[in-house]
Order: sequence, then C-alpha cells, then structure tokens
Amino acid sequence: MPHYRLNTAAVRQARQLVGDGKVDSETSWSDGAPSTDEANEVIERRGYDGYGAWHLGIDEDASDDTKGRYAFPYGDFTKVSRAAVIHAKQRAAQNDHRPISDAADDLLQRIDQRHD
Repeated sequence: MPHYRLNTAAVRQARQLVGDGKVDSETSWSDGAPSTDEANEVIERRGYDGYGAWHLGIDEDASDDTKGRYAFPYGDFTKVSRAAVIHAKQRAAQNDHRPISDAADDLLQRIDQRHD
C-alpha cells in the first residue's frame, strides 16, 4: 500500500474554496466526481500541479507527472464536494493515513459550520 503525504497546498486551496462558499453539499460523489476527460483537460490547462491541487494526498513513490501520484480528491476542479471529503476521510481512516483523515475531517467541519 502506498504511503501518502498530506498535500498541504491542496488543503490550503480547499479551505479557501470553502471560505469563499465554493462548495457542493448536494451531489453524491458518484455523480459529482470528474470524468477522465475532465481530469485530462485540467492537466492540459494547469499541468499536474493544477491537477494535484485537488487531491489531499501525494504518493511520493509515484512518478511526478502521473495521475497516480495524487489521491483523495476533494472536489470537481471547481468546487469542494462535501461527499468527496467524506469519502476521502473514510478511505484515509480505513487505511491509516491519519494526517489526510484529519485534514478531511477539518474540511468537513468547515463545510458544515458554513452551511449551518
């Protein structure tokens, strides 16, 4: 199993997006997850750093310029998805990636506080 490092730049971006109200709290992640074509478009326009900015985890053993380097997506390249954050938190907790689980939990609390 890969060892993931917390992507602190992605956490900062996600917090900013939540603060700006750019959150989808309605759509399930199975319906809201970006397609392969959408991901490829982001890579084409913003490079792998732009793609990685939407993922809470980085697999440092994976090659730099690959999708496989990034894990635990939290949104659809435009908004933070509450469902994606829940999914990331659960998956990270199940696989003992505590910093990622904690970051996702923090994001979830920020989302819920903003929408109470």
